[in-house]
Amino acid sequence: MRPTDPALPLFGDRPRRPLADRLRPRSLDEVVGQDHLLGPDAPIGRMVERRDLASMILWGPPGCGKTTIARLLAQRTDLYFEPLSATFSGVADLRKVFRAAAERHHTGRGTMLFVDEIHRFNRSQQDSFLPYVEDGTVVLVGATTENPSFELNGALLSRCRVFVLKRLDQAALETLAARAEEAEGRPLPLEDTARTALTAMADGDGRYLINMAEQLQALPADTGRLDTAGLARQVHRRPPAYDKDREGHYNLISAVHKSMRGSDPDAALYWLSRMLEGGEDPLYMARRLVRFATEDVGLADPRALEQALAAWAAYERLGSPEGELAIAQAVVFLATAPKSTSVYRGLGEARRRARETGSLTPPANILNAPTRLMRDLGYGEGYVYDPDTAEGFSGADYFPDGMDRERYYRPTANGEEDRVGRRLRRWEALREKRGDEGEEQV
Repeated sequence: MRPTDPALPLFGDRPRRPLADRLRPRSLDEVVGQDHLLGPDAPIGRMVERRDLASMILWGPPGCGKTTIARLLAQRTDLYFEPLSATFSGVADLRKVFRAAAERHHTGRGTMLFVDEIHRFNRSQQDSFLPYVEDGTVVLVGATTENPSFELNGALLSRCRVFVLKRLDQAALETLAARAEEAEGRPLPLEDTARTALTAMADGDGRYLINMAEQLQALPADTGRLDTAGLARQVHRRPPAYDKDREGHYNLISAVHKSMRGSDPDAALYWLSRMLEGGEDPLYMARRLVRFATEDVGLADPRALEQALAAWAAYERLGSPEGELAIAQAVVFLATAPKSTSVYRGLGEARRRARETGSLTPPANILNAPTRLMRDLGYGEGYVYDPDTAEGFSGADYFPDGMDRERYYRPTANGEEDRVGRRLRRWEALREKRGDEGEEQV
């Protein structure tokens, strides 16, 4: 009879450790995809070589190795590793950790406090780290998937170095797949195309790839090699990483805008699709297209606003997925339209001048005079009705009395605005001519 071991189950053998746990790197050299930080000449690599770690924030997508790197850093620098999850911890947990770290500090042992999802701590909780980081009681290593400049307060950021971890590329994911095969002693039951599809489905997440590999290795031996369709039946495709209220959202909408502004319809369609596949509300996209039509296309093609509004209306009538085609059509139209920010910039300049000039009144000649008193005061006197002139243009000055004419709208030579510019130049010449004639009469 086997002796009783409290670490073992009462019946049967010890449960097999998950593949992800068995493949966890045992040294920094085994970490894949982060050589820009961990290499001998890289920032963290140099700190490890000196055995002098600074407090840091590891910012990167899920499954890129943040927790593993922190654990290995503590091991290489002989620091006590104290893990904490901001999701499940509060002030009481922090106080307990800080007390224990202070006791170790007095005995000459350092502590690495690893805080997973550190952005979930509120501002006051983040402030509680400051004195312990400053006096060296703890070396803080925070892990976050969110932009630290948005989620962490300035005082904490000023005491930490921020390192950006990359999503794992194809080569790194292939390395992990090969390690999974070596650990199990047999190749993954996949054809070449399916193997490529597997790494694409992982979307840069090493942990996800290993978990999928474990599922595939658990298939019956007579399953045979799976093609892409067979792979899709066996494992579920992960949803794309996308948070509609966080940095990923703003990054992708920026990509949509920049692609349309850069007249690249293919890239614009790709980023639009990324947002829609991530669960973005198509009506949000429709509203942004209306903004783009007025801000970036403007009068270079006045149809742009019509197209954007039509796409919005079409989606409201059809819903998904049919209405999304109207939004895609508007994206392509806007991306291929000539661009002009003349109206956008002109309005900005005019509003600044409006704030500066205060309450200047319009010239009396362009004011309506519905009462006799107003007529007696000169309201409307000398007003010229432009359509009645030979050129349909009177050349009158519509700026306030005491304010010189200023130019805010400067049309480009793009699209329809080229014609608008020629028309404005013609009117400017007529205005100058009539001004000269008026001076001669005086």
